Amino acid sequence: MKLTSRSIVNGQRIPVSNAMGAPGADGPVPGPNKSPHLAWSEFPAETKSFAIVCHDPDVPSVGDDVNKPDRTVPIDLPRVDFYHWVLVDVAPTTTELTEGIDADGIVPKGKQPGRTAIGVRGINDYTSWFGDDPDMGGDYGGYDGPWPPFNDERLHHYHFTVYALDVDSLALPEKFRGPDAIAAIEGHILDKATIIGTYALNADASAAPGTRIE
Repeated sequence: MKLTSRSIVNGQRIPVSNAMGAPGADGPVPGPNKSPHLAWSEFPAETKSFAIVCHDPDVPSVGDDVNKPDRTVPIDLPRVDFYHWVLVDVAPTTTELTEGIDADGIVPKGKQPGRTAIGVRGINDYTSWFGDDPDMGGDYGGYDGPWPPFNDERLHHYHFTVYALDVDSLALPEKFRGPDAIAAIEGHILDKATIIGTYALNADASAAPGTRIE
């Protein structure tokens, strides 16, 4: 199975146009936040649906130092997954998503999760990040792009994976999240393909030792 993109080049920096946070003169500012173009081919003939997941495995496991101007987040701090995009039950006849189709700008309090014309949106992890913030808190459905801590020593990697599945629906409950989708996908994967893009708001950020991009 092959995955290509006119937005993201494997192993290279994700364009600001696809990011939620962008560099600014006095610090990060809101970005264009367009969902990237993706196209896939050479998948198994028996594919009944696709699922699309984007996650960042480089998110700090402890937030004490995040976005603090007087310190940095150490590169060797243990990291956790952060899901930026969870889209399932994509029709087997769909083999391409145009740029901006699932996000075009930042929507305060998030976009509606659930069924759309291109598939069923899960909730991304900005839902937890913004929490009960009165201006931004809500359910963030669909794609919302990179906005890593501006003081993180580690370069972040964003894994965009398209799964070809042997079921037409994962029958997930309302407001499902990334781990729910990954668990439901298990045992139904016919093939998959991944593109990895990088992003950082700290100009001095670097990849953690041992990081590899296939």
